This record gives sequence, C-alpha cells and structure tokens, in this order.
Amino acid sequence: MNPIRLAAFCFCAAALLAQAPTAPAELSQTEQDSLRQALSEAGNSPVDFVKALESHLSKFPNSPRRIELERAILKSSGDLKDDARTIKYGEDVLAKEPDDAQVLERVSTALLRTGGKANAGKSLKYIKHFREIVQSAVNDKASSAREEMKLRDGADRATARGLMLNARAEGILEHYGQASDLAELSFAAYPSVDAAREASKWLSAAGKTEEAIRYLAKAFTISELKAPDADGVSDRARLGALYKKWKGSEAGLGDLILQAYDQTSAAFAARHEQLKSLDPNAYAKEPLQFTLSGVEKDKLPLSTLKGKVIVMDFWATWCGPCRIQHPLYEQVKDRFKTRGDVVFLAIDTDEDRAIVKPFLEQNQWSQKVYFEDGLGQLLQVSSIPTTLVLNKKGEVASRMNGFLPERFVDMLTDRIKDALGEPAIPAATKQ
Repeated sequence: MNPIRLAAFCFCAAALLAQAPTAPAELSQTEQDSLRQALSEAGNSPVDFVKALESHLSKFPNSPRRIELERAILKSSGDLKDDARTIKYGEDVLAKEPDDAQVLERVSTALLRTGGKANAGKSLKYIKHFREIVQSAVNDKASSAREEMKLRDGADRATARGLMLNARAEGILEHYGQASDLAELSFAAYPSVDAAREASKWLSAAGKTEEAIRYLAKAFTISELKAPDADGVSDRARLGALYKKWKGSEAGLGDLILQAYDQTSAAFAARHEQLKSLDPNAYAKEPLQFTLSGVEKDKLPLSTLKGKVIVMDFWATWCGPCRIQHPLYEQVKDRFKTRGDVVFLAIDTDEDRAIVKPFLEQNQWSQKVYFEDGLGQLLQVSSIPTTLVLNKKGEVASRMNGFLPERFVDMLTDRIKDALGEPAIPAATKQ
C-alpha cells in the first residue's frame, strides 16, 4: 500500500481507538470494548480494518457513531479501490448527509468504474448534485487575494471534474454527442490530461475522428509538459494508431502534435496569468518574489528590497504578547534608523483584515503594516509573534518564535548585525 495512505489509515484507526473511551454518554461500555478490540485485532491491515468495522456495525447496528464508522470504511475502501464498498457505504452516508461533495464524487466515480448503463444512469443523480454544490461555491467571497485565487482554482478544478464525470456517464449511456460536449467543457474549465482523454474518447465514438485526434494530441502534450510518464507513451501510441486509421500513415502527425503543444502551452500560460491577476503571489517560490498588500491599499514588491536586510515581524491584533513586543521593536528600529540597508516590516496575520486599521488607530501605532498574503505559509510561520531576519540575498538568516522581553532588543540587534556580516554591538554601547 502507498506509504502515505497507510499512514492515513493508521491515523484513522488510532483516532477511533483514542476517541472510543472518551464518549461514555454516546457509547456503552460494551460497545467501547468491542470497538477497541476489533481495531486492535485489525493491526496495520487496511483490509482487516474495514472488515473489523463492518463486523462491529453488524453487532451494533444502532451505534451512535455509525456515520463516523461508515465514513472510515468509505475512506479505506476508496484507498483500496473497493468500488462495491465505496458505493454501499457512500450511499449510506449520503442518505444522512446528501450535500457532502467529496462523497458524491467518490460514489459517482465508483459507479462509473463499475460499469454498465444502470450504474451510469444512477451516477447521474449524484453527479448533478455534485455540480450544483460546486456551482454554488463559485460565488463564495474570499478575505484576501490569495484566498480568492485558491477558491477560483479549486472551483475550476471541481467544475472540470464534475463535467468530466458527467461526460463519462453520458458516454456509457451512448449519448456520445452530449458526452463529447461535456468533456470539451471540462477541458475548457481546467485543461487536464484526463479531460483531454475523455473528450478524445467520446469524440471518436461520435465519429469525429479529427477532433478526437486533436484532443488526444493535447493529452499527450500536457503529459509531456508536466512530466513524461507511461500514460504519455500510451497516449502517443493511441494517437499514432488513430491518426493512421484516419490518414493511412503518420505523415503530418508531427505538425499536429506541435500545434497541440502550442495550444496547450498557451492555455496554461493564460491560466497562469488569470490566477496571477487574482493573486500576484500565486506562483511565488521565494520570499523576494512576493508582493505584499498594505493596510492603506498600497503594494510592496519585496524584490525592491533586494540587497537589504529585512526584519519581518509577524503579528496579529488578537495577540497579547505582540502588544508587549511592539515598543521593543521600536527600540531596535531606533538603533538602525540611520541604516539604509536595514528594513523593518510589520506583517499582520489576521484573517479579518477589516479590524486591522481601527486597531492601529486605537493603539496609535504609526508604522506601515502589510498583510502576509501567503508569505507566512512559505516561511513556515506557525506561531505568533514570530520574527524573521532575511539577509541581503533574501534568505532566512534568523528565526525567533516568541520573545524574551528582557533580552529581545539585544538579541534582535545582534541577529541583524550578524545578517549584515558585522560584529555584534558591544554590550556597553547598546543602550
């Protein structure tokens, strides 16, 4: 089993074991003991884990935690590609929680993978509801540009996934025109290898050979653009066979592939620019590639600070220690006030940005403040307050999680001097 999936399974089993004795009001002692024993006997086997939970539910069909146990079986069944159980327990969960998009997708996929027109027809009900849920999420409002980008990207991917499942179901039902139209819409929503293959399959079934070839060429070029793999080779073989069937030989196929390459490259570039227009940091990999938005609606490209030591104060309005630390920062800033190669940035991490400006005014904090805009995640800021010192190359030279009030000023001063490549200030001259 995939190590990541095995780790997730072990975590799930451990969580169930850990929680069983903590809810005496929900589970009888008999059921707690039974569940603990069943999970212990399952060991690290995902198959035995599923069987243990099924056995437990047969003994305790009215368990107050039935839906939680069904979800655990559903997840493990999906990891095991056990479509029969995924359908059975997925439908049980949906009977109680019909708006769970993840379960709707899992059940639909399992039904289509099982095959047959009856299952395809059945899946359409779940696919339709999945698409309705995704569509309703498109208009969700985000609190920041980064969240807006994530919402848009996630919505596009989910929209494309729903359209592709819909196409597959219609294709199995031999509605090839509808299937190819839906698959093409899926590709337009989010260009992917799977959507291109799906479109090619149903276009070919509809007798539209040239269009089918062009989408298969897109599938091949996308897989080559991202990372050549066995599926990419298979696409190339199918592409050659389909083209020879159409033209009688592979003469001219190279030009068609190059055209598809140009088209897919342009599609990815357009998507890149679209997401970047929502969030300029969408593809930032290094701190100096970020642009931070200010409380006053100004923008600060960190690239403009290259060649300077940057001191970043990650704080939040709700953080009590941040308030205590604030005047200490001012003392450090005063020590470097004549240095043009040292910059101090106050970076707010509040989810609700609207409260920051009133906080600054109320507390009479006069410094410019910027929002973290995803920089905290890149720099792995996991607690507040955190101080980071970047050297003149934009590399993290020092990290201070929390602070010691009596030593903070001198400690930060010394770390800034170290980032500058200069000796620490003698203790006698620091005051």
